This record gives sequence, C-alpha cells and structure tokens, in this order.
Amino acid sequence: MPGCRIDHLAIVAPTLQAGSDALYAQLGVRPQAGGQHARMGTHNLLLRLGEAVYLEVIAIDPEAPAPARPRWFGLDALAADAPPRLACWVARTDDVVEAAAAVLLGEVLPMSRGTLDWRITVPADGSLPLGGAAPTLIQWDTAAHPAAALPDLGCTLVALELQHPEPQRLQALLARLGVAEPAVALSVRMAHTPGLLAQVRTPAGLRTLG
Repeated sequence: MPGCRIDHLAIVAPTLQAGSDALYAQLGVRPQAGGQHARMGTHNLLLRLGEAVYLEVIAIDPEAPAPARPRWFGLDALAADAPPRLACWVARTDDVVEAAAAVLLGEVLPMSRGTLDWRITVPADGSLPLGGAAPTLIQWDTAAHPAAALPDLGCTLVALELQHPEPQRLQALLARLGVAEPAVALSVRMAHTPGLLAQVRTPAGLRTLG
C-alpha cells in the first residue's frame, strides 16, 4: 500500500466571494484565483500552505452547465445561504487506484484544470467520506505540485484535527492508507458530528480554521 500525505484542505462555500471573505476573516489573507472544473461545474480559489500543501475554496460555478453527475465535496447539498466551512481534506498518494480499493472512498475519476491533470476519488452521490473526516484521495499526473506555482503569503499548515463520532473507525482507515505527515500534527478526536479544525501559522500569528 502506498503511503499518503496531506495534499490540500477544502472550504466549501455557496460562492467564491463568500468563501474568500470567510477565509480573510479567519486568517487575514485572501486566496488567489484558481480556475474552473468543467467536469464538475465548479470553480475555486487557492492559498499556499506549504511547499506541497494548499487550501482550496470551492463553489458551484454559476456560469457552468450542470454536470451529468452529482458534484463533488457535497456541493449540491449546500444551501445558498450556508456559511463557508472547512469541509474536508485531500490526501496525496502515488497509487490512487490501489489506495481507493483498500478503503472504498469512491470512484477514481480523471480530472483536469488548465495545465493540471489528476485522478481523485469521488463517491457516486458526491458526498464527503465519513462526513469529511476521512480523506478524499488524489494522485497528481503532473510533474510539479500546484502549490509550487502559488505565491507564498506567509501561511503554513501546522496541525489538522479530524473529528468523528467513531474515532477508532477513522484511525483504522488512516492506518490502512498509511497516512504519515511529519510536517503537520495530525490528530483524531471523538465528536458528535464529523468536522475539521486546522491550525495555520499566518503573518499575524497562529490562527484556527474550521
């Protein structure tokens, strides 16, 4: 089984502007322009959190036609007035097919945006694995990681807490995936509902993102 590392975090929002405003309120920085995901009818903004880690604000693209399948990251179920929230995390692997088969986190779909190509797990109903506490899996099919092309605004991911009503189940899943992240303190905590909390070092000090 190939090991996995934290690749990026995803904030889901009803609009990119709402997501950008929420991120600025929490971290004091604005994400940069990303692009469109034609296959899913979504678009995003990006913020570098390390050499090979970033944060994504993702929303339904109002200018794109509706996809033929449910959108990813549970966006179809997001209300128009829902507050933006840190909804899930994505783990990078060198063999997404093998990793996905081991933990059944969704179908592996090929994706592209601009010069980027990747494969990612997406459940058939577009939902978040274990409510977002379990990772979405990704394998980049491009030479350079996308974080390398983003401006460094002085933000670094230092800790990620995964919250779930069945922490042992989540721990076992992470062990099967071989999740190891030496640069980020990754922890699992019991909670009544699934959720994430990220600690980010910013130019203004350590901030919590949730």
